[in-house]
Amino acid sequence: MSVTRRNLLISGAVFAAALAGASGAAMAADQELKIGVVGVLSGPAAQWGLALKGAVEFVAAEANRDGLIKIGGAPYRVSVVAIDSKYTAEGAAAAANTLAGQGVKFIIGAIGSPEMTGVKPIAKRNSMLVLGNSYAKDAIGSQWPLVFHVGPGPSGWADPIIKIAKQKFGMKSVMMVAPNDQGGTDIATVDADAYRKNGIPATEEYYQRGTTNFAPTVTRIMNAKPEAVDLASSPPGDVGIIVKQLRQAGFEGPIGRLGGPGYSEISRVAGGDAVLKDFYWYEPVVIDEKAQQIADDFKKLLGTERPENNLFFQWVSGARMVVKAIAQAGTISDTEKVAAALRTLPVTDPNLGSGHWIGKEFFGVNQELSFPFGVGMVTGGQLQPIVRVEAATGK
Repeated sequence: MSVTRRNLLISGAVFAAALAGASGAAMAADQELKIGVVGVLSGPAAQWGLALKGAVEFVAAEANRDGLIKIGGAPYRVSVVAIDSKYTAEGAAAAANTLAGQGVKFIIGAIGSPEMTGVKPIAKRNSMLVLGNSYAKDAIGSQWPLVFHVGPGPSGWADPIIKIAKQKFGMKSVMMVAPNDQGGTDIATVDADAYRKNGIPATEEYYQRGTTNFAPTVTRIMNAKPEAVDLASSPPGDVGIIVKQLRQAGFEGPIGRLGGPGYSEISRVAGGDAVLKDFYWYEPVVIDEKAQQIADDFKKLLGTERPENNLFFQWVSGARMVVKAIAQAGTISDTEKVAAALRTLPVTDPNLGSGHWIGKEFFGVNQELSFPFGVGMVTGGQLQPIVRVEAATGK
């Protein structure tokens, strides 16, 4: 076949079109915002990590449905890269390093204090923005300007819950009981200070994490004769055993757990609400009609039921805030610009209500989200409706 000018023009046009198509495909491939999830996805605490992962996947699906992320006018698809932290500092550090190697600049998680200890140095070295949920006293701080807290933590929730419990039960002394590691002491000591500020003297008792025989602990509690016991951040299984043994030993006072949700498991292990008798605890969210809408939308978008743990709702509100900040900043790479946008965003969620940025008084930085939360209560062996508490102001 002879080569004509027309053939050359056609071939050139085809080549140019192919090149443009390849460039367009490359551009489309680049137009993606990856959000990392670092959380415990295996083992006994996997329920927490699966709630986190499900929440971020839901928020990503919302953003994609609504075309929320646009950079320079071009739409970006949001994807989620989740890595198991194994609930250890080493596992979380490895996860954060892997995400950094993939160019991920935003991490939602981790959940526990050990994990956040592993994540923060990696994130700082790689200028990654983190929204985590440790209850440690150093969960956030000025030394980590790109680390935010999904909160509130005990410094935000303890005071209002104690005021409600004091009004209901009238206790005049309390003993804090928790594991003797950072996950126990950081929460128990903050809770104890909040009791003291409310005129309730507090003493502290710690046990070795992994303990199965709580008879010596129960004996010391009974000998100290507090009017109330607060089991703080003790795991739900431990709480159920301690409550059961305290009641068997004749303790009649109210028992609190200002360390997080877990009522169902606690009641099951203790032997039912009649054994709990008078019991109060922190709930991260009140599941009303508006909050339930999140679960309904989750099923529509992702085709399955939402994760069981109620921390799911808290992570949804936090992840939404991060995505909004990215959209407002108009960048998926400049995390300092996104952090600046996040700090100025009003704390509000269409399903969970309005709140505040807090943390200055306790952590030294106003980088802790504070949304409305709940107080759970069993009185006289009867489960009561969750009481909604307006967002803590941190003052």
